[in-house]
Amino acid sequence: MSAGSVTTFRVPGATLTEREHVVPLDHAAPDGPSIRVFTREVAAAGGEDRPYLLFLQGGPGHEAARPSAPPIGWQKRVLQEYRLLLLDQRGTGRSTPVGDIPGDTPRGQADYLACFRADSIVRDAELIRRELGVDRWSLLGQSFGGFCSMTYLSLAPESLREVLITGGVSPIGRPVDDVYATTYQRMIERNSAYFERYPDDRKIVRDLFLRVEDEEVLLPSGDRLTPARLRQLGMPFGMSDGFERVHHVLELPFGSRAFLHDLDAATRFGRNPLYATIHEACYADGGATRWSADRLLPDELVERHYFSAEHVFRSMWQDEVALRSHREAADLLAEREWPRLYDPDRLARNEVPVAATIYVDDPYVDRGLAEATARQVRGMRPWITNEYLHDGLRMGTETLVGRLIDLAKNRI
Repeated sequence: MSAGSVTTFRVPGATLTEREHVVPLDHAAPDGPSIRVFTREVAAAGGEDRPYLLFLQGGPGHEAARPSAPPIGWQKRVLQEYRLLLLDQRGTGRSTPVGDIPGDTPRGQADYLACFRADSIVRDAELIRRELGVDRWSLLGQSFGGFCSMTYLSLAPESLREVLITGGVSPIGRPVDDVYATTYQRMIERNSAYFERYPDDRKIVRDLFLRVEDEEVLLPSGDRLTPARLRQLGMPFGMSDGFERVHHVLELPFGSRAFLHDLDAATRFGRNPLYATIHEACYADGGATRWSADRLLPDELVERHYFSAEHVFRSMWQDEVALRSHREAADLLAEREWPRLYDPDRLARNEVPVAATIYVDDPYVDRGLAEATARQVRGMRPWITNEYLHDGLRMGTETLVGRLIDLAKNRI
């Protein structure tokens, strides 16, 4: 597909329209280098003229969900009232990829990577909205996509009909250290719950940590299994099936091909390096992050051989081959003074209907910080629930997104 071309497919239950859009790499320099951004429009039969709902994927650094044929789950429910627009955020999926980071110097690489935060994604969306001739559209933001939605409400609320957020009510004006202090506490609680469910795993995990401190254990990727790498096995603890995913790795014999393969696959970032490299920056509502997850790593988590979650550590750029090419750029990004992502005054005067799930036990997006934000955004209707974890959109299928639509439209 050449830039600017349009391709349409008819599949069971839907019409898919695929487009590539050309946008500036740096929106502050519109005449500079450009990149491509891919969208896929999904319309139900007879729904080709329904209003648009733009889906903003979680991450950062992950492409949009792919539609099934026929559409199922939350997409099926959305298509009853909207046309769904699935955006591969810049650097992901079929958009211009971020693989080998462009730039002849670490500074050049860092400047390139600095263009991949929520503010740039929102400005891409605004160019696409105008290109499609849309006056206003609705948003559904999952996790990091919810952070992007909050930025959208700050930058261009006049373009929005309503906003739905699942597990992504971002902190506003809080230092990044506040975020990591609270998410570490949530992970201590999740680890405790995990070992209550699988008590025999306590010894397995403790022995693993001690073993990889003393032995050189190589993963199939060629990376060494370090204690920091092992700690990242807890990444899924915020998902409904997370405990089982971790347990099913740990039950395998140490050193077996299956164990090493599964642990390698569960803890590497080679497919989506953006996730690791701009993860802390996506929380930076001003200021620098300075490797916050490293600095705030609790002694309790280390001493009890607990797992971490969505925490990136500086050592990853040494331990993982796929990240080494931009290790110095990652250091520069950690020291970068980031511009603000949110406008608290504008959010306090918000007139766009906003409905959001806040998950009680979510270790990635802290409930307390999310509730504080909900009080700062005029008209936000939070749905606080312990029925789901962070993957509620996937697990709640039609029910969850249907409730959010009804909340935003003031039907309930």
